[in-house]
Amino acid sequence: MAQPSSDNSEEDLGTNEAGTSKTEPSETEDLGSEPSEPEPYDAEPKKAKQKTAKGRRRRHLDNFASFATYFPRVLRQVHTGLSLSHEAMNVMDSFVKDMFEQIAEEAGSLARSNKHCTITSGEIQTAVSLLLPGEIGKYAVSEATKSVIRYNTRR
Repeated sequence: MAQPSSDNSEEDLGTNEAGTSKTEPSETEDLGSEPSEPEPYDAEPKKAKQKTAKGRRRRHLDNFASFATYFPRVLRQVHTGLSLSHEAMNVMDSFVKDMFEQIAEEAGSLARSNKHCTITSGEIQTAVSLLLPGEIGKYAVSEATKSVIRYNTRR
């Protein structure tokens, strides 16, 4: 480190005469780590966040805790006036999470066996048919098919 400082001092002498300094860019790069430099970068993302955060914010899957908010909605559609206790809500939540994991695992293994990298609705449909027995499997597949058709027509 002693050599560059001696070279810099020689360059400083030569550059002061010319009026431009060759060492200033390296010095400003070293100064870039100071708190005064990042302020413009901090200001730009805040403005961008303010522009994009006008409506609702999207939740990440990591923050997803439970399906508890959806059970009362579905229950209201099927049986008005009924409600679920906290314990029943926990049982239903663990049941739905377990079924989701089983379907996803089965669909993933189906995709792998077919040498595909993507899980499609076909793999999900086959996984549901394999995991849910008899009549409930057929009903789940028909309801899911209706939902996918409804989704595609509204797009």
